[in-house]
Amino acid sequence: MRQYPIEKYRDIGIIAHIDAGKTTVSERVLFYTGISHKIGEVHEGQAIMDWMEQEQERGITITAAATTCFWTPIRLTHKAKDDEERQELKQKYEHRINIIDTPGHVDFTVEVERSLRVLDGGVVVFDGVAGVEPQSETVWHQADKYKVPRMCFINKLDRMGASFDNSFQSIKDRLTPDAVAIQIPIGLEGNFEGVIDIIEMKAYGSEGEHGEKIIEKEIPAHLKAEAEKRRAELVEKVSEQDEKLTEKYLNGEEITVDEIRSALRKATINNKLVPVLCGSALKNKGVQLMLDAVLDYLPSPFDVMELKPIKGVDLKTGEEIIRTTSDSEPLTALAFKIATDPFVGSLTFFRIYSGVMKKGSYILNSVKGNQERVSRIVRMHANKREEVDEMYAGDLGAIVGLKNTSTGDTLCDPEKPILLEKITFPEPVISVKIEPKTKADQEKMGIAMHRLAEEDPTFRISTDQETGETIISGMGELHLEILIDRMKREFGVGANTGRPQVAYRETIKDEAEGEGKYIRQSGGRGQYGHAKIKVKPLEKGKGFMFVNQIKGGSIPQEFISPIEKGIREALDKGVVAGFPMTDIEVALYDGSFHEVDSSEMAFKIAGSMALQEGAKKAKPILMEPIMKVQVITPVNFLGDVTGDLNSKRGRIDAMNDRGNTKVVDAKVPLSEMFGYATKLRSITQGRASSTMEFDHYEEVPNNITQQIIEGRKK
Repeated sequence: MRQYPIEKYRDIGIIAHIDAGKTTVSERVLFYTGISHKIGEVHEGQAIMDWMEQEQERGITITAAATTCFWTPIRLTHKAKDDEERQELKQKYEHRINIIDTPGHVDFTVEVERSLRVLDGGVVVFDGVAGVEPQSETVWHQADKYKVPRMCFINKLDRMGASFDNSFQSIKDRLTPDAVAIQIPIGLEGNFEGVIDIIEMKAYGSEGEHGEKIIEKEIPAHLKAEAEKRRAELVEKVSEQDEKLTEKYLNGEEITVDEIRSALRKATINNKLVPVLCGSALKNKGVQLMLDAVLDYLPSPFDVMELKPIKGVDLKTGEEIIRTTSDSEPLTALAFKIATDPFVGSLTFFRIYSGVMKKGSYILNSVKGNQERVSRIVRMHANKREEVDEMYAGDLGAIVGLKNTSTGDTLCDPEKPILLEKITFPEPVISVKIEPKTKADQEKMGIAMHRLAEEDPTFRISTDQETGETIISGMGELHLEILIDRMKREFGVGANTGRPQVAYRETIKDEAEGEGKYIRQSGGRGQYGHAKIKVKPLEKGKGFMFVNQIKGGSIPQEFISPIEKGIREALDKGVVAGFPMTDIEVALYDGSFHEVDSSEMAFKIAGSMALQEGAKKAKPILMEPIMKVQVITPVNFLGDVTGDLNSKRGRIDAMNDRGNTKVVDAKVPLSEMFGYATKLRSITQGRASSTMEFDHYEEVPNNITQQIIEGRKK
């Protein structure tokens, strides 16, 4: 039986820049909703949502943790006279909230990507001192890509240097002009006492050891004018979104609290407005009101149907079909994460879009084309599990022990198969050679890497063809460091690693033709393959396109695919320095064959030769990953920091003030950034900090290209 109607579900993610306080917010949510009975602090390594050892040691979130909790609006319950009335309100207004706490560190961007794909709404947390930071922008653009309605929570307003106005302005300037404040703080820094709800025009403070009791009070006299001004702005913005309200507003009629709420909800769900709230999670202020706002403004699975319809392809007919969010529809679910659990084995996290999933039933993996049995379904509470018999549309849960399912696969009803859109992941930018320490580690290492690659689609394993060494690739130094650490702890694998390598790419700047002839005639059956191609550059990010222009049968159909294979293999090896080629179109336009001697092998080699010849003529170049770097430094070290960035071939984009520090934004090649954190500490006496994330690929200067080519030959 379904406990809560679908309208009372909220599937939300907590997303933000590193260190904005996401996990602390999640911890408070768990505490206030009664899921946990003690508050775990991140800095003490006790946070429930950060349950991996590596997370506790480093004080960062690595893997997205899912949890379920329940909430009744506090603005209703805090007025209840006794427990009986409180219970009645609960029965009537309680909602189920499924929360995913995502990592902020850009190396784990995959976690944010796949979480946003399955969530209906997001709470974006900001540091009240720093406001919008580079990764806040990245996460925001990821949410734009998946059309996720969101609201903002400006956290840490109790810190020195916190400013609600500056943070709010930075959201408006750098992320969206549609942000509207629905709360303002009472006092800042050490004097931060609570928040003013400008929709209701009431002030709220809190009492109790952990701020669990909400107190309603009068708005302080010195803030009345500010609250009035903000409310007028809010009413104006909200009334623009609704014709009836526009009319009321222009006629100077009073717009009621309920009208504001319902119009703001509608506008938030359609991504027209973004409500902004404030508080301090560490000091237990503002979190309960933020939960109220989640219920008020973020969508239920039912509300996002128009915005993000559940589109898929019917496997039987190949036509597009749209499913509605309902239990009566056929089962449609998406596996968005695989985790290895030491006690139960593999856990496949899924989101149900429509239908019901029952324990003991069979489901079809429409990507792989095989059926699997659902042996156990669990509802996740961070790292604890609750077994359930069935789950319904809108639920997030996990299945234990699926054999062949990977991230992004569609799970559906075998009778009514559907294929949902896959999740796309960014390409890795950094590689490291890895070898087992002992013979015993060798076997274990293969299993461990396979398991970790199942979990993390941005972690790639390959073999260097020339040396036979194993190479692992990922999103950054920290990413690979944690994966190697996990191998050691979870799988007991000791490994040595080489120096990090940059994932260079090659491409061409010009159009050219290439011809490949492979002829071996030596008594008996020979080999004959002959292909002519045209190569031309594609725009960035397009990858590889193969065009077959053969007319009239100069090459039989069965040899076309081997030619393409040969071309693809040649692309992997490149022509400048042996790095993979990308953003290139190859058109096969002519060739010839021999009745007897032609074979697939010969045409494969001819395709590879033609590509090498064509690419060498088409001005091939080497590309390198450029990183977006932000350094926050005290003013007196500014000259040293910028001088050091310039020496690393960096381009400085902007310098801004933040309190008494300088914020430097720059673009720097990744190859120059290894060990930067240590270097920065030494030139600024440990007072500066930096963040870095991948931005784009760019051509390598000639002199550096020569160095790379020579380095590859050694």
